[in-house]
Amino acid sequence: MPLGRSARRLSFERGLRVWLYLLGLPMIVLCWLVLREHSVEATLQTITLLGLAMAWIFAISVLMEQIIRPLQTLANVVAALREDDFSFRARGGRRDDAMGDLALEINRLAGTLQGQRASALEAMALVERVMRSMQSPVLAFDPGGRLKLLNAAAERTFGLRVQMALGHSAAQLKLERLLDVADDEVISLGSGQQAIRCVVKKTSFRLRGIPHTLLVLSDVSAALREEERLAWERLIRVLGHEINNSLTPIKSIAGSLRGRLAALNGASGDSVDFERGLEVIENRSESLNRFLQAYRQLMGLPAPRLAPVSLNALVQRVALLERRVAVTFAEMADVVLQVDADHIEQALINLIRNAADAALSPDAIDRATPRVEIEWEIIGAEVVIAVRDNGPGLTNASNLFVPFYTTKPGGTGIGLVLAQQIAQAHRGSVQLSNRMDGQTGCRADLRLPIAG
Repeated sequence: MPLGRSARRLSFERGLRVWLYLLGLPMIVLCWLVLREHSVEATLQTITLLGLAMAWIFAISVLMEQIIRPLQTLANVVAALREDDFSFRARGGRRDDAMGDLALEINRLAGTLQGQRASALEAMALVERVMRSMQSPVLAFDPGGRLKLLNAAAERTFGLRVQMALGHSAAQLKLERLLDVADDEVISLGSGQQAIRCVVKKTSFRLRGIPHTLLVLSDVSAALREEERLAWERLIRVLGHEINNSLTPIKSIAGSLRGRLAALNGASGDSVDFERGLEVIENRSESLNRFLQAYRQLMGLPAPRLAPVSLNALVQRVALLERRVAVTFAEMADVVLQVDADHIEQALINLIRNAADAALSPDAIDRATPRVEIEWEIIGAEVVIAVRDNGPGLTNASNLFVPFYTTKPGGTGIGLVLAQQIAQAHRGSVQLSNRMDGQTGCRADLRLPIAG
């Protein structure tokens, strides 16, 4: 039965006080009978009985104070515990005493709750610190699809601010597709060369009894790129083996036949055509062999050996290697990088060669003198080396870093792939885009960390 007040039941204090008063009535009645038996005057009887009643009331008041005050103290302690205030304690408690035992047990309860509260706060602080330091985006949504949790990595990935995003629906934040993905599903975030692929871990948890959806996104782009590289390596190894088995005898036989034809007397028209055909076979075999060797070079790239390198000197050396177009670079503050100089030179050679090919392209809109420009700038902890041309620009950027893909006659399709692989081995990247400075052409950015 609830302990609330009712019309039929007195409060604890009033009930106790009434019973104590009633216990004093027999004493007063007995005293009155004794006084009457001894024929004490009425006035004196009245004074005696009033004094006795006043003394009894005073004694009850003192007794009630001794009973009620400890209970009020314990009530205040319990109320403080309910409000998560663990600083209050009951004093004067001792064992072998009902009220003292109660006070000690409440104090122990307060100490236990305080310890649990401190542990919960420490655990929450640890969770928040882990969430802030995690490189994987973490988000949580309530049953209505409203965002309830967002860590720093998710802010960077989705371009959100936690103060502005919390409480908004997934549709308002353009994150509704995250709620539709299945557990362990791989999704792409971003577009073009900036796109990353993430595997989504999806689970549920309860907060205050309400079910929520927790999403953790793990960037698997690097792992998938490595798997793609290994797949290309296996494919090229098989293709190289099979094609070389055919090219070697073809080239040898073509050379032998040409030698025997040269020894024949006379040179009829048929023998000349036959010799030309053999020469074409030999040349194409050699070209195809070089093509395969280039791919083997791509797949057999060794790990970089880092050493201090002056960026200014490196760019000067590379710029002198391109003779078809004018390669210029602005006087910039020198930067010392911890890189493999040979690898970075090769990456820049490929980027400059592509830029020169684009500048010399007959499709170039700008009919001015073909040119290639190089400059660099420091952005955060990276240096961005920009290679710009005045060619026709990019029309399809989706296949730029796919091996075997090329739009240039006689191209092998490994220049950009090799440059990207070198940059990634240095914890950097290569990005291509059309120029945004009012000029036609393409811009290739080689991003490298300044510290190794």
